[in-house]
Amino acid sequence: MSGRIVGYARVSTGDQNLSLQTEALAGIGADPIHEDRASGAKADRPGLAAAVADLRPGDTLAVWKLDRLGRSLRQLIDTADAIQAKGAHLRSITQAIDTGTAGGRVLFHVLAALAEFERESIRERVTAGMATAKRQGRHVGRPGKFGQVQADAARRLRAAGSSWAETARALAVSESTLSRGLRRYSQDVR
Repeated sequence: MSGRIVGYARVSTGDQNLSLQTEALAGIGADPIHEDRASGAKADRPGLAAAVADLRPGDTLAVWKLDRLGRSLRQLIDTADAIQAKGAHLRSITQAIDTGTAGGRVLFHVLAALAEFERESIRERVTAGMATAKRQGRHVGRPGKFGQVQADAARRLRAAGSSWAETARALAVSESTLSRGLRRYSQDVR
């Protein structure tokens, strides 16, 4: 494998120390080493963006562990795709994954396929659960902001002369939520 090794190290908080990662990256010849002090869930990580932008064809982006690239496998796959689009490779020091080798590419793709299967399985289970709940007459989705108590309060406010806008503001809902709620819980509709 030719090209440079560009390092990337990340810790989640400012209190954590990057030295374990940076020493391991320097030990394999990574130069430069880009750093972030941010949660892996954050999409905006300037150090990672700089590391990927720094890559040239034949280079390798090295990380201490794959979880340094992101919290979800989707983030990991997106980052690996961005690295591949630059003509570069991904290497995890502690997990012996290197997409610059045939075995590393196979392992990475197997992991990605398993993750895709798991996401599809979760989606199917959620969809089936929602269909069952609907058949049983249970509410599916977010709990509503407007119930019988709010409908009773809205009727009292409207009877006292409050406008639709004033009533909605008083109940901290939009006018459309107020209208839907009153349709559901009473006959006072707009």
